[in-house]
Amino acid sequence: MTDADFTPDTAAAVRQLRDELNAQGKKLVFTNGCFDLLHAGHVRYLADARALGDAMVVALNSDASVRALKGSSRPLNNENDRAEVLCALRVVDAVVVFDDERVTSLIEAIRPHVYAKGGDYTVESLNAEERAALQSVGAEIRILPLVPGRSTTATIQKMHAPQGGKLRIAVLGSGVGSNFSAIVDAIQDGKLDAEVVAAISDQKDSGFLAVARKAGIPSHFVDPGTNPKKLGEAAQKEIFDHLERARTDVVVLAGFMRILKDPVIREYSGRIVNVHPSLLPKHKGAHAVQDALDAGDSEAGCTIHLVTAEIDTGDILEQGRVPVLPGDTAAVLHDRIKQVEHVLLPQVLKEWRQRGLAVR
Repeated sequence: MTDADFTPDTAAAVRQLRDELNAQGKKLVFTNGCFDLLHAGHVRYLADARALGDAMVVALNSDASVRALKGSSRPLNNENDRAEVLCALRVVDAVVVFDDERVTSLIEAIRPHVYAKGGDYTVESLNAEERAALQSVGAEIRILPLVPGRSTTATIQKMHAPQGGKLRIAVLGSGVGSNFSAIVDAIQDGKLDAEVVAAISDQKDSGFLAVARKAGIPSHFVDPGTNPKKLGEAAQKEIFDHLERARTDVVVLAGFMRILKDPVIREYSGRIVNVHPSLLPKHKGAHAVQDALDAGDSEAGCTIHLVTAEIDTGDILEQGRVPVLPGDTAAVLHDRIKQVEHVLLPQVLKEWRQRGLAVR
């Protein structure tokens, strides 16, 4: 058999299957994904999904769609090979290849009875457009548990496990990006043996993203949702996906003004570092510099610390101190603190492995 001998199913053929099942009072299950480098986690998930109905179709991202979602290094196997392998599984009744980043048009065309998705999602974190399409066709949404330790990304990361090479850093920011610039400068000057593999911002027109684009760093805007302090579940998942695709060793929060939660906090535990403009544990929160002035402190400073689910409480890695001078405003004092941050943050990253801190 050659590549040309195998032909995936069409949306029209699957819609006919759906209508035949519907006439018999039976259900068609629909799921989608890249399914690149099939593993036991995939197989168990697909078996669980198939058990939700009487037949199952897999919507498979095309090669172009996989590249758009996961980067130029993917897929590992072409779409025909991936479709052929899936079709060989006894739990899969049909495979349709789609080119878009989203599967909305196929949902509308096929009108499945049940939609299955893996446990790295919740109903709320599903893409809003896809979720609306599922609701419009009356599909039941079912979230199925993942198999721990079984994922394509984890397999690829094992294959690419670093042997003391460059630290792979992803940086998140919301503002002008001065700490980000300090990291980029340290790398370009040869003072920091690292690579920034992703720059992620919750502000579409931020100076932070401008710094990334100027330096040729892969940059991503993530729609944060409506809460000005917290990220919506879809945004949390999107950030996690960007970090995973970039094979990130360490996540740096450089002026990122929203609260991270799972799955990032869970999966990157011990590998997320934040810069906070106070001498923690004093003056936690978003108004630390003004709080230092209001408290009449004689000195202020910055703290480089690990991030946990509880705000500004992770292990302190380094601190720098500056005097509070007569006539200081919050803006003036913060500028003085930033000068220290720009030295300490690259230094901590430079010493990351020497300090015995976690990497992938």
